[in-house]
Amino acid sequence: MTRRLISRLGQGLFVLWAAFTITFVILYLLPSDPVEIMLNSGGDAVGMDPAVVAALRAEYHLDSSPLVQYLYALWDVVRGDFGRSIPTNEPVTTLIADALPDTIALTALAFVLAVVFGGALALAATYTSIAWLRQLLLSLPPVGVSVPTFWIGLVLLQVFSFRTALFPSTGNTGFASLVLPAATLAIPTGAIVAQLLAKNLRTTWAQPYIDTAAAKGVSRSKIQLSHALRNAAIPVLTMIGIIVGNLLAGAVVVETVFSRRGIGRLTEEAVSAQDIPMILGLVVLAAAIFGVVNLIIDLIYPLVDPRLGRVRPVHLQDAS
Repeated sequence: MTRRLISRLGQGLFVLWAAFTITFVILYLLPSDPVEIMLNSGGDAVGMDPAVVAALRAEYHLDSSPLVQYLYALWDVVRGDFGRSIPTNEPVTTLIADALPDTIALTALAFVLAVVFGGALALAATYTSIAWLRQLLLSLPPVGVSVPTFWIGLVLLQVFSFRTALFPSTGNTGFASLVLPAATLAIPTGAIVAQLLAKNLRTTWAQPYIDTAAAKGVSRSKIQLSHALRNAAIPVLTMIGIIVGNLLAGAVVVETVFSRRGIGRLTEEAVSAQDIPMILGLVVLAAAIFGVVNLIIDLIYPLVDPRLGRVRPVHLQDAS
């Protein structure tokens, strides 16, 4: 387990470096100048002293070669310093730390809703013996996956905020302001969970050990929860990394639709302003989240199926 943990940590560090490097290269290839974007957004570009512009470019190392810029940025990241945001001149870490709690609350609630309702839908669809009801339930996940996230948000706003005023339409105040954005994120994510889990449950129900359990008189509900669900859940655990990615990507849209502060809005603003330090900081944050989630999943696998914790590599002497 220790060797596996060290290996996963090494892979995670490599992913962080690769994500940082690829993002830096892409940003460098963009034709626009971040300093010009910053000055134009404030209306100060016209008549600006060239010496001031040159000082700004030197402050962010934009007057250096690409390799020097990369090495400066990489060394700062290694030291935990992502620099200052170009438009606001505030520390990137401070801006991210201020926005992160709101996004964590949003994605955590959306994740819980997606797992609970997506899992319940899959269990109900595979448990029922009524053919038309099973087909109806199984047809819902593809619809949830195909519907655009922003459209779901607009519909929920129209029904539950503008017409009935049950929930606020914007802002970050209180739990009520989380409900509609979290539901918007949870619907397509829950559809993915339901689609994958239902497929695995149908496959699991066809296994011989399920027939053996039924022949012993085990009830259908106990077979579903105690036998089928445990094996069917393993591929869903593998998908959690992708699910977290969908939630983070969807947060950009959802926080824009509901005018919420958070990492999503911060990302949208950073991309629009070509704020290189902020974008690099957000990319490293996202890669770190993926790495931590995947590490946690690796540690959970043996709890779901103890056989996975006993797997060891086959050596040549074992084969002989």
